[in-house]
Amino acid sequence: MLKILSTQLAGVFQRISAQEEEQFEDAARLLAQAVISSGTIFIYGIDEMEAVVAEALYGAEKLPNVKRLDINEVTTADRVLIVSRFCTNEEAIRIAKQLQEQNIWTIGMSSIIEETTQTLVDYVDVHIDLCLKQPLVPTEDGTRVGFPSAIAALFAYHSLALMTQEIVAEYE
Repeated sequence: MLKILSTQLAGVFQRISAQEEEQFEDAARLLAQAVISSGTIFIYGIDEMEAVVAEALYGAEKLPNVKRLDINEVTTADRVLIVSRFCTNEEAIRIAKQLQEQNIWTIGMSSIIEETTQTLVDYVDVHIDLCLKQPLVPTEDGTRVGFPSAIAALFAYHSLALMTQEIVAEYE
């Protein structure tokens, strides 16, 4: 089962890398603008996606000027990253709507699932799909287990952080 999980997770990483390359570039440019202009990068993680917030705030390779989102502190010089399991998360949508009304550049990071209603994608400037829609490992009874959404989000966050650091280094 461990081998299946690692193989499937590698596939998720490859899908994120291949399908979201342009979104990573756009999002990295937005974050680099905040870094270069002395703005703040605010991060908001919902439920298990607090792992991304913890990594951004306390990880070994932090981006400069990163804070946990306080909606009352955000200015137009800042950028916001909202991370949720799925694009249909009501809290993520509510916050993204509020930021859009304030003309704040916002990046969303979540798995896109088919919905007829509005989603996080509709309210952010750039959205990175985490490409994880169901558990990864099939069981003997036909169900599936292993839904490593935080791991997918951490991979996407690190990819975004590396690209942002590269852009900032080129500017300096």
